[in-house]
Parts: sequence; C-alpha cells; structure tokens
Amino acid sequence: QVQLVESGGGLVQPGGSLRLSCAASVSSLHFYTMGWFRQAPGKQRELVATITSGGGTNYADSVKGRFTISRDNAKNTMYLQMNTLKPEDTAVYYCNAQSVLISTNNFWGQGTQVTVSS
Repeated sequence: QVQLVESGGGLVQPGGSLRLSCAASVSSLHFYTMGWFRQAPGKQRELVATITSGGGTNYADSVKGRFTISRDNAKNTMYLQMNTLKPEDTAVYYCNAQSVLISTNNFWGQGTQVTVSS
C-alpha cells in the first residue's frame, strides 16, 4: 500500500504561480510512474502530467508550456510547478502512483484544491 499526500494548493490570482508537492510513503519511488490529475466541479477527472522514474514527461495540451512536473526519487516526492495560472485551471489536483511492476497497484492521494480567481 502506498500513501500519497498532496500539499501546496490554495487561492491564486490569474497569472500567478503555485507549486504542488506529493509525498509518497513507499520504500522506493523508483518503481512507480507518477502523475498529476485534476477534477473541476461537474467534470471528469483528467490527466495533467505524468513522469516516469527515468524522468520522461507527458503533458496535457492545456498545460504545456505553463506547468512543469518533476520528481525527487531520493525524497520520494513529486512536484508540479504551475505558472501563468488561468481560471480554468481551478480544480482539485490529485497525485497518482502507478507501479511499473504490478499493473493493479495504482494509488491516489486525497487531493488539494487549487482556485484561480481575482
């Protein structure tokens, strides 16, 4: 079982920045592909970005050039740097860990609220 704890959400004005963190309680994050997802009110959960253990990244078109995903395997922590935030980025952001060894081992954090509003 892997526990994921997100932090760093909050209220920010349009054009502002936030940095989300996801701390994982696992012996080694190396064996997991990590990702950030988000869910806005009334909408389905959607992929924001993913990062492999080797550092390969993938982004949703809506956040390319504005968001940066990163990870520190030594600290068992993943990050999402969000710049030039827009009101449409408002959502609950969830951390996800997918084992690369056991496909059924998929874990979610509890989520952190990001609100972009003036």
